Amino acid sequence: MLLAIDVGNTNIVFAVFDGETIRCQWRTVTQPTRTADEYAVLLKSLMELNELSFADFDGAIIATVVPAALFDLRQLCKLYFKLDPLVIGDPAVKLGLNILTKRPEAVGADRLVNAVAAHALYGGPAIVVDFGTATTFDIVAANGDYEGGIISPGINLSAEALHKAAAALPRVAVARTLSVIGKDTVPAMQSGLYWGYIGLIEGIVNRTKAEYGEAMTVIATGGLGRVFYRQTAAIDHYDPDLTIRGLVQLYARNKAE
Repeated sequence: MLLAIDVGNTNIVFAVFDGETIRCQWRTVTQPTRTADEYAVLLKSLMELNELSFADFDGAIIATVVPAALFDLRQLCKLYFKLDPLVIGDPAVKLGLNILTKRPEAVGADRLVNAVAAHALYGGPAIVVDFGTATTFDIVAANGDYEGGIISPGINLSAEALHKAAAALPRVAVARTLSVIGKDTVPAMQSGLYWGYIGLIEGIVNRTKAEYGEAMTVIATGGLGRVFYRQTAAIDHYDPDLTIRGLVQLYARNKAE
C-alpha cells in the first residue's frame, strides 16, 4: 500500500492507497514543529482503527508547500514505515510535464501535482481551481504542460482579514445567502464574501478562457470547492481528492522508470 502525504498551509492530508483505491484518509492541522514521533503516535492510532500497521506499506510520497514540515515527515517515513519517500520537488522525481513559467522552481508542489492529476483524469487544456488558504487557478495545456496561473486570497483568509481590519465587523462563517442584499451586518458580510467569491471565480475563469483562446475544462478541488461547485456554471467538475490522486499518478510513474 502507498502512503500519500499532502502538506498544505492549513492542513496535512494522509491518504492510504491500495492500488488506485483510497482505503482511508485523515486530516490534521499543519504544525511545522510537530516531530516524526508525534506523527507516528497520531497515525498509529488511526491506522489501528482501520486494521493497518506501519509494515503494511511499501511506498510513500510527499508534496508540501511548508518546507519546515518536510524533515520530520521524511523521518516519519524512514523511522516508522522503513521507507524512503519520494518528494515532489526533488530533482530525481520526474513530473512528466514542462513548467512554462519564468521561475519553475517557485511553483508550489501542490499546483504541479494538481496539473498532473487534472490532465490524467480530465484531459486538457484545463483550469484547476484549488480552494485552500489561497485560491489558485492553474493552467494545464492540452499536452499536460503547466502554463502558469493566478493566486488570490482564500475565502476564509478574506473573511478573517475583514473581521480583523474592521472593529465593528464580527467573524462570520462562509455560507450561501438566499438573497444578495443583506438586511443586517452578518448576512451582508456573508453575501459579500460568498457572492463576491462567485464573481471572482467566474471573472477569472472567463477572462482566462478568453485570453487562452480555446475551450477549457474547469476542475475545482480543495475543501471549500464543494461550497461553490453547484452555484456557478464556471466549474465543470469538483474532485476533492485531486491532489492525492496526482500523488498516486506520480508515484506510479516514477516507480515504473
